[in-house]
Amino acid sequence: MRKLFEIKNGLDEEKGYVIAVVLALVIVAAIVAGYYILGNHSPEEYNTISLLDTQKQALNYPDVILTSQTSEFSVYVNVENHMNTHQNYRVHTKIAKNLPASIPNGLEVDPVDTYSFNLSPNETHQQLVTIKEDTPGSYAVVFELWHDTDSGYVFTQNYCVLHIQVK
Repeated sequence: MRKLFEIKNGLDEEKGYVIAVVLALVIVAAIVAGYYILGNHSPEEYNTISLLDTQKQALNYPDVILTSQTSEFSVYVNVENHMNTHQNYRVHTKIAKNLPASIPNGLEVDPVDTYSFNLSPNETHQQLVTIKEDTPGSYAVVFELWHDTDSGYVFTQNYCVLHIQVK
């Protein structure tokens, strides 16, 4: 009889653990569900700028320009608007011999090309940009993305750099 009591008592103890684990899982599931149902989880707004080669792929970027053949090259500048509102953008193309460690307010050289356009939310804009450089040397071609605000165009902190060698 004593053995039967010990077996029954052991089963009650196991049942107690199972109930405690199930209760803990229910509480955790309720907290997680409440977080996702009640929380504001709208995606963060952002915009991007990227470069594509003349075949609209990210493969064959120009890196050496021969002045004896041609002193220009072209790339597509690709901009995506994920800002949830209509945006007016401007792309500045700048050429520099030396790049600073960071570009907080845009590269402080005059642009060699600038163009503006507007995009609706989740739209993409591509534009072929041709750059001419005929002075031998190493250069960084910087494509900066700016957007229009109430106080004028502001640098978005998004830019692409293409390093070229002119020979």
